[in-house]
Amino acid sequence: MQNGVIYGIDIAKGSSRAQEVPRYAVAVLRDGEISHYTMLRLHRILRMLNQDRPDYIAVDNIFELAPNKQDLIRLLERLPGNTKLVQVTGGVRQKPLLRLAQEHGLSVNQFDPLQEAEACAILASLGVGVEVSLFEDITRIKVSRARSLGRGGWSQNRYRRKVHGAVKEKSREIEGILRKFSRETGFTFSQRITEGFGGYVRAEYTVNARRESVPVKPSSNADVQVSVKSVERDKIQYIPLKKAGRRYTIVGIDPGTTVGIAILSLDGELLLSDSIRGISHDEVVRTIAQYGKPAIVATDVYPTPSAVERIRRSFNAVPWSPGGEIRADEKIALARHFGYSNDHERDSLAAALITYKAYKNVFSRVEKKAPRYLDTERIKLHVINGDPIDEAIEKVASESRIQVKVKPEPETIKEEPSDMDEHIKKLRDELSQRNSQIKQLKEYVAELKYEAGQKDRLIEKLELRINKIKNSTYRQVRREKEIGIRDSEIERLNKELARTRKSLRNQRRQNKRLKQIRKKEIKGEGLPVKIISSFTREAIQRTIELYGIKENDVVFIEKPSGGGPVTASLLIEAGVRAVIIGEDMPYAALDSFFDAGVPVLKGVPINRVGDLASVDPELLESAIEQWQETADERRREKEHRQVQSILEEYRSERRRGLA
Repeated sequence: MQNGVIYGIDIAKGSSRAQEVPRYAVAVLRDGEISHYTMLRLHRILRMLNQDRPDYIAVDNIFELAPNKQDLIRLLERLPGNTKLVQVTGGVRQKPLLRLAQEHGLSVNQFDPLQEAEACAILASLGVGVEVSLFEDITRIKVSRARSLGRGGWSQNRYRRKVHGAVKEKSREIEGILRKFSRETGFTFSQRITEGFGGYVRAEYTVNARRESVPVKPSSNADVQVSVKSVERDKIQYIPLKKAGRRYTIVGIDPGTTVGIAILSLDGELLLSDSIRGISHDEVVRTIAQYGKPAIVATDVYPTPSAVERIRRSFNAVPWSPGGEIRADEKIALARHFGYSNDHERDSLAAALITYKAYKNVFSRVEKKAPRYLDTERIKLHVINGDPIDEAIEKVASESRIQVKVKPEPETIKEEPSDMDEHIKKLRDELSQRNSQIKQLKEYVAELKYEAGQKDRLIEKLELRINKIKNSTYRQVRREKEIGIRDSEIERLNKELARTRKSLRNQRRQNKRLKQIRKKEIKGEGLPVKIISSFTREAIQRTIELYGIKENDVVFIEKPSGGGPVTASLLIEAGVRAVIIGEDMPYAALDSFFDAGVPVLKGVPINRVGDLASVDPELLESAIEQWQETADERRREKEHRQVQSILEEYRSERRRGLA
């Protein structure tokens, strides 16, 4: 429990976001006694804080003190240096104050602000809640002029030199204080100087320490002002009050030249799994101690080896061994989920996991039965050491009793002496009766604890038997599941192998055809043909980039229906020898090829493999000759039509002349 002064505050009237000035209920916890104040305004509370300088200000919601982050920052800047603002309900994820109070054995009327303020103070004293931090552990000190120099007159330069000299002198004084502070504490600082006429315009120092620990205070005089401010955080940070102590652990050891170490928390979380060759006993102990205090030291063999026993005695931990041999397949099944690099890590991990499974049900019962405000790890430690669960809970509860005295209110009515004596006698009789009842109840509780202890031991024995049966069933199920997984993997690999073989056959057929094409080209029985996927500018450019189209090349257009004269000009300019098509081509494109003298051949058979093809030279020459004959005939018809057109035009002009 915190021994300093703690203020618990709860809003009693109004709101920090309303126009009406809010009033607060305050409970001051000092030396185990609580004083109550009600209907106080914030400025009055600030005066009390500066007088008492408490360790904590505890609230259930920080925005009851200020409506937003900026106002909250201004409020924190006015607090004493050592005072921390605590939100007992937690940080981002908050728990209701009423539930927290119930978990820690407190009775609170949620409609009474004084009781809520008192609960906040007590919970903060128990380490419940988070510190609200709005400032980094960085302090900025700025030394600057206290007034503007203005335009000035004849003495302006002398006045500027005086002020800048004063800023420089004050800066050097603060720099000396910070250097001494740095040597004594180890905190570092940096500086940035802006020089001016005759001295410094300003000097800024950034100290890597909290503001309250920096030995420089704000000040101001006629020429120089010193401001000391903490650096604000981008967002509010919540720091838990109760720091986690050393965790209790379950340690599995595989001794030998190479030592395997596995460490689990009492919740079954893997903290370490490692194997180290040639490590000494002291180094093993130091390594284990880094991860907590061992409650159990386990091994996977029986009896416990002497090296493991030495490690156990170093921590005064409870020993554990399986009582018989553990098969290798069982170790593999246990350790596979966490992963391991060698047999030493596997054996140590198996020892720790089997130990955790042996205690898992007992730990679950502890978590169900123990009150939430008690340390369940301490209860589990007592259970591991042989105490029944109820006795373990009682021991831990006795270690963390909450004792708070409330200052009695002054009595306003005095009773007559005779009435007082009679009242005291009556109270004493009632007290005697109550003491008798308490004694009887304690005896009854002791009997119940004994019976509960007997039942707990019987339950533990039965749970151990159940665990053994479950382990054998679990191994069988795991084996069947593993076989099923492997069968599925074999089936998948067979399908993949079939696809690969099919692809390989296709590749071989394609390679065979390519070889045939290449042989024909070498013998002169085939000419290479470059394939264009469609009659578009993009497809032609893609073929040019991949394979190149040069003069006297033969090209094959798969889909010739898309382009026109502009597209045809790309092949004409390239100087191709012939264009082979399998479908009809637009008339405008055919006309462009005809005018350029480029044969367009339809239905010429080609031997194609992928993007490569060849054509029989004789068939190509025969098709070109046929196209030439057709082209000559078409050319003659075109010339005849032109002559006819000229004659018709001449006759028309003659008739107009005679008329």
